[in-house]
Amino acid sequence: MAEINVGDTAFILMCAALVLFMTPGLALFYGGLVRSKNVLSTTMHSFFAMGLISVIWVLVGYTIAFGSTDGPLGALIGSFDHVGLAGTLGDVTGSIPTPVFAMFQGMFAIITAGLITGAFAERIRFSAYVIFIALWSVIVYAPLAHWVWGGGWLMERGALDFAGGTVVHIASAAAAFAGAIALGRRKGFGSAEFKPHNIPMTVLGAGILWFGWFGFNAGSALAANELAGTAFMATHLAAAAAMLSWLLAEKLRHGKPTTLGAASGAVAGLVAITPAAGFVTPIPAIIIGLLAGVACFFGLDLKSRFGFDDALDVVGIHGVGGTLGAVLTGLFATTLVNEAGADGLFYGGGATLLVEQVIGVVATIAFSFCVSFALFKVIDATVGLRVDPDGEEAGLDLSEHSETGYVL
Repeated sequence: MAEINVGDTAFILMCAALVLFMTPGLALFYGGLVRSKNVLSTTMHSFFAMGLISVIWVLVGYTIAFGSTDGPLGALIGSFDHVGLAGTLGDVTGSIPTPVFAMFQGMFAIITAGLITGAFAERIRFSAYVIFIALWSVIVYAPLAHWVWGGGWLMERGALDFAGGTVVHIASAAAAFAGAIALGRRKGFGSAEFKPHNIPMTVLGAGILWFGWFGFNAGSALAANELAGTAFMATHLAAAAAMLSWLLAEKLRHGKPTTLGAASGAVAGLVAITPAAGFVTPIPAIIIGLLAGVACFFGLDLKSRFGFDDALDVVGIHGVGGTLGAVLTGLFATTLVNEAGADGLFYGGGATLLVEQVIGVVATIAFSFCVSFALFKVIDATVGLRVDPDGEEAGLDLSEHSETGYVL
């Protein structure tokens, strides 16, 4: 059995806590963007996932994602040897205890479920949401994690995703898109004005996300080493560069840079660098950030162009940013940073990696969207997806939770 490194273990424990902290950050980020009558329901979507997905991950999610690849379905799902984390005590993954690795990965599953909720905020029934994320985390997220990180078919083909560009961001955006279509538009969408009710809350949430993202990306090195430091640096540089390019695009298009644009731009950069963080040097990280800021800024136009109501721009930021980052990994990845990776097109590796990255993106979108849409339809036909018009008008804080966010 491999020897446990106490420094690496302490580092990953800290990183797991940072990733968990991202979910309350997401709750603030999303909560400030909705109208005041929906602030608690939107916050609840993220906060509740910390409870539900944690239990589901330990029961079945981890074993589907990281169970053995033996057997006829090993390329698609892991074995069920680790139901309830059975067989993990005393085991080592890399240089850390396997239970520590399992919990670190579980934090990813939590925030991925939370990300989806931005698309159908202000109109979904809480019971429908609970059923959806419970099923989605088992049927979609865990198998995708196996495909990319657990020895599944995408990993075998050589696709690279250091910390979740496909598994987390593209998958959640595809599910969000399915949800936006299945639930339809909010009452008044296209005619009424839906302004964020608390931008300082959103900026605070973005700051927490930026802080926690270091655990997300640097922690994916699974050791306190140079690779973790490189991923940390790439993460920060991409976020900074994307903020600048988003604000420049906003200034040129609308005449003034906004605080909300700064927060959104930083998140766009964090999303785009996630698949590449452990494979690129600093200058490509800045380039990825610059491109992400502009691409995601214009990606917000997708919902008006195609007429779907993605309330909090999950598709425009996480879908566009995650796809861009995954594809650019195929250009900028280099084994100078990570010997376990591959050289991209710009580092003498030819188009092989780029092709595998595109295959990974397409497969993730197709799988997550199709399964998610089917889940939404089944839930709608059984318990119902959407609150009634009166409940939507009153706000989900009252109609779904019998409380209000502000008492003045």
